[in-house]
Amino acid sequence: MQDRSSPSTLHDPHATETGPGGPVLTMKDVTLAFGPKIIQSHIDLSVRRGSIFAVMGGSGCGKSTLLKSMIGLLRPSCGTFMLDGEDYWAGNDRRRTELNHRFGVLFQNGALWSSMTLGENVALPLQMFTALDSASIRQMVSLKLALVGLLDAIDLMPSEISGGMRKRAGLARALALDPDILFFDEPSAGLDPITSARLDDLILNLRDGLGATIVIVSHELPSLFRIADDGIFLDAVSKRPIAHGSPKQLRDRCTDPQVHAFMNRQRNEKDSRP
Repeated sequence: MQDRSSPSTLHDPHATETGPGGPVLTMKDVTLAFGPKIIQSHIDLSVRRGSIFAVMGGSGCGKSTLLKSMIGLLRPSCGTFMLDGEDYWAGNDRRRTELNHRFGVLFQNGALWSSMTLGENVALPLQMFTALDSASIRQMVSLKLALVGLLDAIDLMPSEISGGMRKRAGLARALALDPDILFFDEPSAGLDPITSARLDDLILNLRDGLGATIVIVSHELPSLFRIADDGIFLDAVSKRPIAHGSPKQLRDRCTDPQVHAFMNRQRNEKDSRP
């Protein structure tokens, strides 16, 4: 049995010479906790510029908590979080706010304001954080909604559109300030396979067309295998990462039994059918 004290690493989590580019976001020996309760510890990861990085693991392992830490909503109990070589938590609140403008976040279910139209939802960050006039904001909103295929729905309310459209609208809002790093929390959850595949295509287009770096929390294997080229696997029992690598690498080459079972569960389910 593999020693759980050291992660199964299919590459160096701090490598700088491989993949689309050098590291844009790194964590070293990070521990995440709520008071005395440790969620994850000894987190080492490096997200390469222009990559799609997956945070994987079973329910309750701390995937969303790690994402919250990456976007500055949860300060690590220990360890360092570096953004382009700058210590995120070393600066003051004003500097962290400036760094946060580099982030775009797609929350679960889109997290749209139900009392606002799609256009108003996308306009909100522009109204709050830019000095653009109303005409310029309307133009930017149209551009972002067109990018996700929702220009015709600009005046619709969230209740008037489908779940997949709400996810895309949330993505348009995440793109409002032209971030270079995008964070997605379970973007395919609750979507049918066809809608999920279309969202995958959109994510790939954003990476390839805009050069965005993307961090995605997901347990949807078809999506992970299709779009992610790097990742980390969190363990709920040991409360630490137990593997690094792309989803395909973890599926085909990782020897940790928990990781192997998780990444091959669809194949195992198919083999067990009568």
